[in-house]
Amino acid sequence: MSAQSAQSAQSETAKPWTRDEFEAQLRAKGAGYHIHHPFNVKMTAGGCSREQIRGWVANRYYYQINLPLKDAAILSNCPDRETRRRWVQRVLDHDGHAGDEGGIAAWERLGDAVGLPRDELRTLKRVAPGVRFAVDAYVNFARRAPWQEAVCSSLTEMFAPQIHRDRLATWPEHYPWIDAEGLAYFRSRVALAERDVEHGLEVTLNHFTRRDQQERALDILQFKLDILWTMLDAIEKAFPI
Repeated sequence: MSAQSAQSAQSETAKPWTRDEFEAQLRAKGAGYHIHHPFNVKMTAGGCSREQIRGWVANRYYYQINLPLKDAAILSNCPDRETRRRWVQRVLDHDGHAGDEGGIAAWERLGDAVGLPRDELRTLKRVAPGVRFAVDAYVNFARRAPWQEAVCSSLTEMFAPQIHRDRLATWPEHYPWIDAEGLAYFRSRVALAERDVEHGLEVTLNHFTRRDQQERALDILQFKLDILWTMLDAIEKAFPI
């Protein structure tokens, strides 16, 4: 038996973590969230140039416009009606609906606020190849993986409210040239991320009940963390000081 096979067999027979222990393991992954990436740390501290801020907004836009595709892929793979009824709200959150412009439109207003007109933003000309590759890999994972695994990958949202709060707290001081109205996306996502985490955790804790499944969930969450980290690696290289 190979070392990998022995490790797999051990995982299958290991005692599962309790729900609280499993959730704690998932939340501990926050140590690798891109809030700690050097580019994000610099951006929060006011160390980015206007070109770097615009580059970040342009590249992150590619991620934003792909989120509804990711969520639609989860819906298409999910046979559970009640889950679909709750998950579809994420598509509407980004694409918008009557009375709500949606997250993509809010991000385009952020582009306007940093001096990146939406007509230019929509061309995707500033999107770095590494960002495109990482985002496409995430969408393809959601299309091909079991829907519960794709849901698990969304749990980086556990760590998102703080990164939005940081931007709301520091950007007006460090980047006064950015129109404050353009920060509406960050304000909206604090509450929405907290709502989404509740459902994503519910699905994950209910589905991944064996120890090997729980360890698989941690690997999936790490994959998503790596996606976000890789995006900032590519942005940092594309827009140096």
